[in-house]
Amino acid sequence: MRRTLVLLTLSAAIALAATACSKGGEAGGAQAGGPPGGEMPPMPVEAVTLKAEPLAAGVQTVGSLRADESVVVRPEVGGRIVRIHFTEGGRVAAGQPLFTLDGSVAQAALNEATANLENSRRAVARAGQLAEQKLIAASDYDKAKAAFGVDQARAASARTALSKMTLSAPFSGQIGLREVSVGDFVSVGQDLVTLVRLDPIEVDFSVPENVLSQLKNGQKISITVDAFPKDVFGGEVVAIDPVIDPNSRSAKLRAQIANHDFRLRPGQFAQLQLDTGGNRTDALLVPEQALMQDGNTRYVYTVVDGKAHRVEIKTGVRVPGKVQVIEGLKAGDVVITAGQTKPIMHEGLGVQPLPSGGAQAPPGAPQAGQQPAKKPATKQDS
Repeated sequence: MRRTLVLLTLSAAIALAATACSKGGEAGGAQAGGPPGGEMPPMPVEAVTLKAEPLAAGVQTVGSLRADESVVVRPEVGGRIVRIHFTEGGRVAAGQPLFTLDGSVAQAALNEATANLENSRRAVARAGQLAEQKLIAASDYDKAKAAFGVDQARAASARTALSKMTLSAPFSGQIGLREVSVGDFVSVGQDLVTLVRLDPIEVDFSVPENVLSQLKNGQKISITVDAFPKDVFGGEVVAIDPVIDPNSRSAKLRAQIANHDFRLRPGQFAQLQLDTGGNRTDALLVPEQALMQDGNTRYVYTVVDGKAHRVEIKTGVRVPGKVQVIEGLKAGDVVITAGQTKPIMHEGLGVQPLPSGGAQAPPGAPQAGQQPAKKPATKQDS
């Protein structure tokens, strides 16, 4: 009887201990900050509220400067250089000699051809007189005239060969750095020096095909370059490529810019503004980092009632750091600019927007998904 009572007492104690542990575990889980019911806390994201902004009607893009005319001077005949007529980096005029090759052999050939031509000229004159007197057959006179024509062609060929021993500038421009020196033997087609025309200078650039209807020759452009960041250079469109690039879906344009002081150089990178006319005051612009793309579909995430909402949009022109939205959004919409690329982002996800640019909450304020910090206990509290 006594033994049975002890066993019953032990069983009751074990049951009470198990119940206490279960309650303590639930309490500990609540104190650990676990969300009740297993709900996800709102995800912090950066966002901006859209508002109407002024937008200059135009296209901003980048381009590369190129010379209006550019040529690499190469010889048509081989020979030894006997004289160089220019200073590297200087200006030359159209027709100015640049290089002279040794023309002694070509000169000798011309002298021979000239002598033969003079002999043929006298021969055809005598044959003409004899033919008039019926002293020679007409065929002999024809042979003399044919020989005279051959000697004329040979003399012209020798004269041309001699002229090719002097290489001249095909247009006025700025000469580059030469690749050869006096005494070098150069072969046909060898690079000798580069000649470029810098005024005007040209810029090549591309624009999206959706603005093709706004393009025309004569449109004004303005460019800036890193070498002169405070200066703006103006010009106009002179040519539009009729073919759209199938890879980038863009049209290529070329513009000319006055360059009287020769500050702009071929190969420079340029930031360009193309004027299409008609400024707007109610444009909606979103930061570039807010845009997402799925195939040909562009979209952004907005915040609606504390949840992420995917919105498909159509875009217009680009300005530095921003893109115009022409369909899908309106003023007052809150657009997520950072955090929307996370794998867990989806339609209906709870979000807590923060100021765009990574602004922090005030000191001591609880962050998204966190419980307020408990105030340390004091003697009075205890």
